[in-house]
Amino acid sequence: MTAVTKPLSDNQRAILALWYEVNASLSAYHKLITTYGDAQLAWQATVGAWKQLGLHHTHLKRHEQPEQTRAAIDKIQQALTDGRYGLLFAGQPDYPAQLLHIYDPPPLLFFRGNSARLHQAQIAIVGSRKPTAHAQKITFDMAQYLAQAGYVITSGLAIGVDKRAHLGALAQTDLDYQGRTIGVMGTGIDVNYPNHRDQLFAQIIEQGGCIISELLPHTQPHKHTFPRRNRLVAGLSLATIVTEATIKSGSLITARLTSEQGKQVFAIPSHIDNSNAEGCHHLIREGATLIYHPQQVLEDVNGQLEYGKRSYRPTDIIISADSHQVEVTQSSVASNVKRNSVTMVSQPEPSHIKSPRSALVVPDHLTQIYEQLDWHGQDLDALVIATQLAPSQLIGQLMELELMGVISVQGGRYLRV
Repeated sequence: MTAVTKPLSDNQRAILALWYEVNASLSAYHKLITTYGDAQLAWQATVGAWKQLGLHHTHLKRHEQPEQTRAAIDKIQQALTDGRYGLLFAGQPDYPAQLLHIYDPPPLLFFRGNSARLHQAQIAIVGSRKPTAHAQKITFDMAQYLAQAGYVITSGLAIGVDKRAHLGALAQTDLDYQGRTIGVMGTGIDVNYPNHRDQLFAQIIEQGGCIISELLPHTQPHKHTFPRRNRLVAGLSLATIVTEATIKSGSLITARLTSEQGKQVFAIPSHIDNSNAEGCHHLIREGATLIYHPQQVLEDVNGQLEYGKRSYRPTDIIISADSHQVEVTQSSVASNVKRNSVTMVSQPEPSHIKSPRSALVVPDHLTQIYEQLDWHGQDLDALVIATQLAPSQLIGQLMELELMGVISVQGGRYLRV
């Protein structure tokens, strides 16, 4: 992030003044802009004129104290100059254009880290704050795979699924794919909530990711700030994946907003008695796309990037940190993605995408046992019955698959990775 050294313009100060005086109320801000057509005119209006618009009494009280407003703006200007965070205004080239298409776009965004990520193709991954170990593994792997395919992973920085999504996106050894994650905050840009996120924030920023907030600095968490954060997660992304969520999870809000914005919602199924996945099963019942492999997401999302006969891969539209457009060669995109010794297909043209099953390289003599395994896990006795193999032969094959990195053992149960 480059420190801002030039002062805010008069119009930018007026936008900040309105945002401060209405305490980041979207409805009040847009009512003022709609009425006056200009932030400076709206801020210069009298308290009586504001009162006639039916604005909240706390907004009127702040408007009566312009000296406090100016002091707040001066503090923000100083923070910008010091490089503590950056600020994007709607209408500027560096403001993410996709947010202008949602119902209530924020007039500004505070950010830390690499704001160029906001202009890259994004996929949201959201879910439970208390996911099962299985869901944590799926979330991490899915984020890692999609980031390696060239997408930025966007989530809400919460504990559980959100955190695993960010960490999965950051788990790249290839420098070209590091830092492909955006965290959307439900607090002010300078508020670390909960405290354990300090390390996650630092890791995202240091590796080239970005953290954003539409809320004013010092804004503390509130039950109303997180749902409005969810609309930004949905608005920035081409699609949303819900890996595990209860029926009352805030992730379903993100899924609903994604659907309302005309975008695709993906959900991962689980056992029917897994109460932690009831939200996913509800989404699938309501029309979300059931997936069991990230390549299925790429097949559908790549189609959204098509223009005419050409398919625009996410790496074709990346803007680098210095705001110069980068053209990535087709050969660099076509290189295979490797994870845990399993060769995965990268992003070819949508019409030639291979199925997840055909993308795995498993020797013929191990195919029977591999096909028997799933993501939920089976113990050795169940596998002996299912495969009719001798225990010694079965254990030998399982060891081969484990050494290849395509299966793992958790609590005595063998499962795919």
